Amino acid sequence: MPYIPHTPDDVRAMLDAIGADSIEDLFDEIPAHLKAAGRLDALPEGLSEMEVTRLMNERAAQDAGAVSFIGAGAYQHHIPAAVWEIATRGEFYTAYTPYQAEASQGTLQVIYEFQTLMTRLTAMDVSNASVYDGASGLAEAVLMSLRANRKSKSRKVLVPAALNPRYTSATRAIVENQDVALETVPFCQEKGQTLIDALKQHEGDDYAALVISQPNYFGSLEEVDALTDWAHANGMLVIAVVNPTAMALITPPGEWGEDGADIVVGEGQPLGVPLSSGGPYFGFMCCKQKYVRQMPGRIIGRTVDMEGKQGFTLALQAREQHIRRSKATSNICTNQGLAMTAATIYTSLLGPDGLTNVAAHCHANTQALADKLTAIDGVERAFTAPTFHEVVLTLPKPAGEVLAALAEKDVLGGVSLANDYAMASPKLENAILVNATEVHSEGDLDLFAVALKEVLA
Repeated sequence: MPYIPHTPDDVRAMLDAIGADSIEDLFDEIPAHLKAAGRLDALPEGLSEMEVTRLMNERAAQDAGAVSFIGAGAYQHHIPAAVWEIATRGEFYTAYTPYQAEASQGTLQVIYEFQTLMTRLTAMDVSNASVYDGASGLAEAVLMSLRANRKSKSRKVLVPAALNPRYTSATRAIVENQDVALETVPFCQEKGQTLIDALKQHEGDDYAALVISQPNYFGSLEEVDALTDWAHANGMLVIAVVNPTAMALITPPGEWGEDGADIVVGEGQPLGVPLSSGGPYFGFMCCKQKYVRQMPGRIIGRTVDMEGKQGFTLALQAREQHIRRSKATSNICTNQGLAMTAATIYTSLLGPDGLTNVAAHCHANTQALADKLTAIDGVERAFTAPTFHEVVLTLPKPAGEVLAALAEKDVLGGVSLANDYAMASPKLENAILVNATEVHSEGDLDLFAVALKEVLA
C-alpha cells in the first residue's frame, strides 16, 4: 500500500477550494477513448511478501537448466566475478549524477574512463556519458544528424531493412512525431547485406544520413567501406550501429572508408552486463570532434586545479536542465550509471587482448554451430555473407513450432524471423537467427544439434 499523506477530508477540502466535485474531474480533458476503461480492475490483488518471494523463485526456476542460443541484440558473455563485486560497492552502487565535482571525483573519473574506452573501441574522437540503450541511442543519433548535417535541408534518413527491427521500431516511435522520415533500404536476398545497388535509386537525393549496422541483424558483416564512401559522396552523414564486442576484432567505424563514420551508437550490454529478464541495458554514443556540440547528454572532461592536481568535471552539458530548453539537444537526464560502471570495469579487466579473444571465440563457436546444424537434412544457411557471432538458418518446418519443441528440451534455439521478415523475404518465413558466444562449450553445440535433429525428424 503506497503512503498517501492526505485523508479523505483533506482531499474533499482541496476539491471544494477549486470547485471540483471529484479527482476524476481534474482529468476531464483526456478523451474518453484514451482512458483505461476498467482494464486496471483486472489487476490481481496484492500478495504478501512471502507469496511474492515464492512466486519470483518459481519464475526464476523456469530459467534454470536451459542452454540459450538467443542473441538478436542481447548477448550472454562470461563476466569476471570482480566486475560486479566492484560495481556494487556503495561508492558506485548509489552514485547519481555528479553535479558537485568536488564531492564526485570518483564517479566522474569512472565516466571519463568509460568515454576513453569507447572512443578507443570505436576509433572515434568523442564519447558522451552514455545513453539509455542502443535503440534510443539510434533515435538520438538520427536527430543529431539533422542538426549536424548543415548541407542537408531534408528531414529524411536512410535506414537498412537489415537493421535490428527493435531499433527501427524504437527510432520511428521517437523521431516520426518530430517530422522525421525513415526510408527503408532493402537487403540482398542472397547475401543478407545492404548493397550499393540498393542505394543507387537515392543518388543525388537529399538525405541527412545513412544508417549502417555492423554486423547487421542477420549477423552478416556489411561492406562498410563502400557504404560509407557512397554516403559521404552523396552529402550524407554516416550513423554506425555497432556491436562493441565485434569492434575488438573487425575494423572500427572511425576507420570506415576514406573519412570514417560520423556518429556511432550501440548497445553496451555485451560489456559486462548480465542478461536478466529484460535488463538492464545502456547505450553508448560517439562522434567526430566537429559534431560534439550537437551530441546529446553530457561529457566528462579532465583538467587540473589551481594547484596543478588532476581533476574531473562536467565539461559539456547539452540538456535542458543546464541550458535554455530551446538550446537543448535532448531530454536525456542521466547516464545509465551502474551498467556503465560495470562496462568500464569489464573492459579494463579484459584489456585489448582479452576483448579480441572473446570476439574470436564468439566467431569460432558460431561457425562451428552453423556447421553442425546445417549438417542436418533440411537446415541451410539463409545468406552467403560472412558473419560475426550470429547466423540465419532456414528450416524445413515452421520456425515457431521448432523453437517451442526445442524449448521443451531445455534448448532456447534462437529467434524466429517470420514476424519481422516473412513479407520482405519468403524464405525467412521458416528461418531462425541463432547466436553463440564464448560461453558455449562443444557439448552445448552438440546438444543443440542433437535436439534440433530430433525435433525435425
